[in-house]
Formats: sequence, structure tokens, C-alpha cells
Amino acid sequence: MYKLDSFMAELEKRNPAQPEFLQAAREILESIIDVANDNPMYEKFKILERITEPDRIYSFRVEWEDDQGNIQVNRGHRVQFNNALGPYKGGLRFHPSLSLGTLKFLGLEQTLKNSLTTLPMGGAKGGSDFNPRGKSDGEILRFCRSFMTELEKYIGPNTDVPAGDMGVGMREIGYMYGQFKRIRNEHTGVLTGKNLNFGGSLIRPEATGFGSMYFANQMLMANNDIFAGKRISVSGFGNVAWGAVMKATELGAKAVTISGPDGYIYDEEGVGTPEKWAFMSYLRASNNDVVEPYAKKFGAKFVPNKKPWEVPVDMAFPCAIQNELTLEDAKTLVANGVKCVVETSNMGCTADATIYLIDNKILFGPGKAANAGGVAVSGLEMSQNAMHISWSAEEVDAKLHDIMVNIHASCVREGTQADGYINYLKGANIAGFKKVADAMVLMGY
Repeated sequence: MYKLDSFMAELEKRNPAQPEFLQAAREILESIIDVANDNPMYEKFKILERITEPDRIYSFRVEWEDDQGNIQVNRGHRVQFNNALGPYKGGLRFHPSLSLGTLKFLGLEQTLKNSLTTLPMGGAKGGSDFNPRGKSDGEILRFCRSFMTELEKYIGPNTDVPAGDMGVGMREIGYMYGQFKRIRNEHTGVLTGKNLNFGGSLIRPEATGFGSMYFANQMLMANNDIFAGKRISVSGFGNVAWGAVMKATELGAKAVTISGPDGYIYDEEGVGTPEKWAFMSYLRASNNDVVEPYAKKFGAKFVPNKKPWEVPVDMAFPCAIQNELTLEDAKTLVANGVKCVVETSNMGCTADATIYLIDNKILFGPGKAANAGGVAVSGLEMSQNAMHISWSAEEVDAKLHDIMVNIHASCVREGTQADGYINYLKGANIAGFKKVADAMVLMGY
């Protein structure tokens, strides 16, 4: 029989100095350990031991030339976590703070997230400690070519299909795809998040934010509430936040904040017009990593060096990075009357913040469920590539909506408590775990 504390002690011994991975593993294990103990086959096949250990990790040196002709050296990784359900699938992140511990946490989360979509995808994550901020287009091109020269050895349309993530947008995907095609001499769906000109899917950039709003809408409906008329706070200003504020506006809510490393914007009128969304795109393209110019252009309030969680709202959507919403932030939100917190970034809340929100019966949407829209549309892009077709934006959006509705239903089925409160975190973990674990048992490994 599995015991949580002893299992975690062994996991910590094998994975020292990897706090994000251990945080993600504990959160999942707390939800699923009773399920694992109720099924003798899971213990017989050592499912918990194997589902918390990546299938394999590739690490490699990435050499590239800067604009001054100097050779620079970065480190690249691909963590292929679990392919019980299909080819490995997960993003590539370019960020100077990237570590193997971060990638392992993301790969583990991705495994259960992809399971929840019901699409045939395993879980993976990768990237580099390369910092694209401040780099010229030529430097980014040379880095991406060098990175793909190493990565192409380990990926393929039926093996591992990376996508974009933080620091990796459509431009970087294009450069890497061009290098893959140059080396392999084949035009296959080996990357998702591609440009529409060569196999990309409509609404892929917006999909994570769109999906999160669809999930949040289902949460409110399940609790006899409506999305229209809600004030919401959003962090970040990248593709995820951009998609979130657009879909929130379409569903009748008002997004009053966005944020960046320099602080947050409070826009009482709402981040709700095409002109404002276009300016968010301009900010992303500028490579300056600041949001203050939004305040100057639209007459909004800029609050430097702070996060937006102090603004009283009905719903909060962390959209930027892991652990961005802390216990103190959660207490502030609850004190200000928040009804719902939805992780639109991966593990956007710290562990103690998550516990506090659930203990206070706040509706809490975990990232592996709420932000699955991005990978869901990536999966739809894989399908379009395999069939050599292209669906309309309306078709993709309808399929995304249906996937998010089904994810919500899975969370409700596994997470509804005796008092009627829906523990979406527990529900998502159990539903995602069961499908992967059962597949592993059925395949005899």
C-alpha cells in the first residue's frame, strides 16, 4: 500500500533541488493516492513510481553565433515524460531561468493535462536557458537553427511533437520547422503552433486563453452563476492573456487588469476593444517586456512593481508563470470577495495559496484542466496536418469548446464532494491519472 509521506521522501531523495517538480508531484499524489491504493493493479505495475519518473531526458549543448561574430553556448533539454496515450506532446520554453526541475514539473502536468483532453497525446516538455529578450532577429534565427539541429534527433510526428511556450512563438516555431525540414527533407506535422502558411491551425495563439474562459464559464454554470457581468483580473500580456481578455469580453465579462514584470495595468473601462488587443500584440512584439505604455496610450492606471491581485474582482486568472499567485495574494482576493480563481498559467498558484482557496470553498480551476485549450488545439493541428486539411476558425473554436466542456465534466465527476463543493483540483488529477494509469496497465508495462 502506498503511503504519501514515505513515497514523497523517496521522490525528494531522487530529485534533489527540484522544488517545482516536487510541488507538482505532491499536489497530484495527494489527490490520487487513495485511488491508487484502491486498485491492486496500480501497485502491482508500480504505476506511481513510473508516472513520476520521465521516460527519458535528453540534454545537449547549443552553440550559436551572435551579431558580433562571437560564439555563444546554451543548454537545451527535452523531457519525454510519458507516452502511454500517444506521441509525446508539450511545449518548448526559452527562458534564462529554465531548469530540469521546471521541465519535469511541466512534463508531469502535461501528461495529465493531455489525458484530460481525451486526444491521443502523451506528455513532454523542453527548451533552453537561452534568453530571447533583447536578441536580434538574426540571433534568434541562428539559435533556433542550432537548437533544432540537436532536437531533431529525438522528435517526429509519431514520436514527439513539440509546440511553443514562453519565449517561443510563431516566429521561433517557423525558424525551427524550417531547419527540421532542411535536415530531414520532409514536410510533416512535427511542430505545432506553426504559421497558417505551412500547416498551422486557426485560433492556436488564442487557444489557451479561450479554453480557460470556456472552462470558467462551465464552473459558474455548474454553481448556478453566469459569466456575463463579471469583473475579472488577468495577469500577463502575452498570447495567453490576450486570448483570455478577448474571449472574456465576448462572453460578457470585463477584464480590468493585465500585467508585466514592470507592474500591472488597471483599466476600469476594461481591456475590451480590438484597439487594446492590438496594442497588447504590439507590446509582445516590442521585446521590451513592459506594460506601462498601455497606460499612457489608453489613460489607464499603471501600478509599478506589483501584481494585479489586489484589485477587487469576481474572478482571477493568473496567466503568466508558475507560482505567481501566493498565499498572501489568495487572502487578499478572498477578502475582496473573489468567487473563482482559474489557473491559466501552469501551476499559477503556490501550494499554500491553492489550499487556502479550496479550504475557503472558492471555485478553483487547476491549470492542468483550465489551460488545456492550448494543447487541445495543438492536438487538432496535428490532426489537420495528418489529414492534409484545414478547418475554419469556427470549426476549431467549436471543437475547443466541446473539449473544455468535457474536461469540466470529468472534473465534476471525480471531484464533487459530499457537501456539494466541486474540488476541481482533485477531480482533474484523478480523471487525468486514471486514463494514463489504465493504459499503462493494459499495455503490460
